[in-house]
Amino acid sequence: MPICIIFNPAARGNKARHFRHYLDEMGGAAFKATAAPGDARRLAADAVGESYDVVVAAGGDGTVNEVLNGIGDAGGFARTRFGVLPLGTVNVFARELKISLKIENAWNVLQRGREIALDLPQVEFSQNGGVKKQFFIQLAGAGLDARAIELVVWSHKKKIGPLAYVIAGLKALRERKPKIRASENPANGDPAFEGELVLVGNGKLYGGPFDIFPQADLNDGLLDVCVVPRTDFTTLVQCLPQFLVRQRLPEKLVKRFRAPRFELSAETAAAFQLDGEGIGRLPATFSIAPEKLRVIA
Repeated sequence: MPICIIFNPAARGNKARHFRHYLDEMGGAAFKATAAPGDARRLAADAVGESYDVVVAAGGDGTVNEVLNGIGDAGGFARTRFGVLPLGTVNVFARELKISLKIENAWNVLQRGREIALDLPQVEFSQNGGVKKQFFIQLAGAGLDARAIELVVWSHKKKIGPLAYVIAGLKALRERKPKIRASENPANGDPAFEGELVLVGNGKLYGGPFDIFPQADLNDGLLDVCVVPRTDFTTLVQCLPQFLVRQRLPEKLVKRFRAPRFELSAETAAAFQLDGEGIGRLPATFSIAPEKLRVIA
């Protein structure tokens, strides 16, 4: 079972340092280290071309997304299996699959080689005059959360971890926020859901251990969409008690639907993110391919 590990040396703090010390014990694996954004995607595509059976993302959710798309670039989903060694700030996908955040335990999971088939979501959107397609594995968002990601000070993220996102989110709350429309079939005149924040889940978790999509399943052929009509300090105060105690959003403050395909649009410029990384601007069309991704879990 040839394994190639795509390693982000800039992954957060002690986890990355511990991983470096652990490398020598990981016999039978090849390593490719990233040096700049986008490297993980290119290196993953190379690994597929070199016929590695398992390509592993060793880093945070951003590295996971890059490696996923690199496998896609090389047309490798049918013949290549995907693995994760969680070294990042939040590690949402690893948490979703209940992969241990301890490197030794996560490595043992990879060595056992148990394979599951997961749905693979993708997004199509316009960029630089053309149509671009990008995959994601766990979550997406448009509006407030994507804007917060744009406002994150990355030097702060290295020092204070998830708190950097909280600070950026409070900054984004003070800005004027575009209205986003979510519709399954806009051309057919289907009713649209409208809000200042739209969250999309392939799995249940968002932002860490938070169960934002309680009905979601990684292989049910559907994406779960949660629309928050208003995102202001009043809404924040209303959400906090249940969010902190139950790690969920109050259902009376959100609207939901589930679909295999839908479109997000906005009258003014609105950003969207995939797996916690800012990607582009709306409009964008979301869809899902059932059980297309082979994952070691």
